[in-house]
Amino acid sequence: MELFRRGASSLFGSSNVSLASSRTDAETDVIGDNALSQKGFKSISEADKLFDKPDPAVDGEDCLHDCASCTVKYPAKFDVDQKDELYGHVKGWATHLLVATGKSDWVRDVADESGSVMEAIEKGGLQPSNGNLKISASNMPVPDEYHMHEKGTQPTNVLLLPSFTVVEQVTPQLVPDLIEHFVNKSPTTTTPLGAVPTTSSEANHQEERPSSSSPSPANTSISTPLRSHPCPHAAVILLCSQRTRDARCGQSAPLLRKEFERHLRPLGLYRDMDDTRPGGVAVYFISHVGGHKYSANVIVYRRRDFEWYKRDDAESARDQEGATQGIWLARVRPEECENIIKYTVLQGKVLKPGKQLRGGFDRERGLTSW
Repeated sequence: MELFRRGASSLFGSSNVSLASSRTDAETDVIGDNALSQKGFKSISEADKLFDKPDPAVDGEDCLHDCASCTVKYPAKFDVDQKDELYGHVKGWATHLLVATGKSDWVRDVADESGSVMEAIEKGGLQPSNGNLKISASNMPVPDEYHMHEKGTQPTNVLLLPSFTVVEQVTPQLVPDLIEHFVNKSPTTTTPLGAVPTTSSEANHQEERPSSSSPSPANTSISTPLRSHPCPHAAVILLCSQRTRDARCGQSAPLLRKEFERHLRPLGLYRDMDDTRPGGVAVYFISHVGGHKYSANVIVYRRRDFEWYKRDDAESARDQEGATQGIWLARVRPEECENIIKYTVLQGKVLKPGKQLRGGFDRERGLTSW
């Protein structure tokens, strides 16, 4: 089981928010030029230095070879750009917000989804206080109540990353609460592990808490009808599936999901969208993230400990620390899925950084690509 441990847009103003699918297909999809507060994080300019690379002497010869048993293939005319340098051409983000829509394709600009949370965020006139916000529509299922309300009042759920926090029953009208009470107070991509932000209500009771506690929006009593809980997954794999932006995204996402699922199931790690067992890996479709000419885009968020939920109380803070790494790959093909599971998802290593790595962060080592 050691494998499953550490080895194993226009929104709220123009400076701090990215609507990941509302921009042109440029290499940067974060709106605004404000630098993120990195608090000692170091920007890495070389693709092969941000994350470890598998070593055949340590990891075995399999890391040198793509899957030989893969039967899934891209269409014959699935052509992507192989010449551009990918690394270092995406701007940083502090928080990634996934909005459940129950769909795998959307209108070209998801902010134009009438009555949606995405639209409300873009036109809300608020700015997150803790850095750039990336927002993606996702195929996560909507709650049953969603279908009982009129458009514009429908409650849905959102997943905050890297905090791995699910906020429930979010309506367009409650978007200001979402930003104030959850986004602003969540750990970000440049929050060191163990330095989880403290909310105002928790600060009032700080003397009552052990000094080692790590507050989280998921367990905080706050003055909002919104409630949250920790996402149970150990990792999530996000696949751009937005056919309305590029046909290759619509073609590649289902094929990659099939391969990822095929390799996760024998390990007991596959989790579908309704599976709340702790641990495991979920695969979600999301809206356009930029760079569709480099399809397929794959973003992996992973915890540093895949079995944190089995630890004793001394390790319970790991439930709240969120993702230790975010790894954004492109030009991913089905035959590469096996090794991406084995080395990237389980171990945080990147096999082909010069060819596939677009960017990312490592909160444990204090490194980013921006």
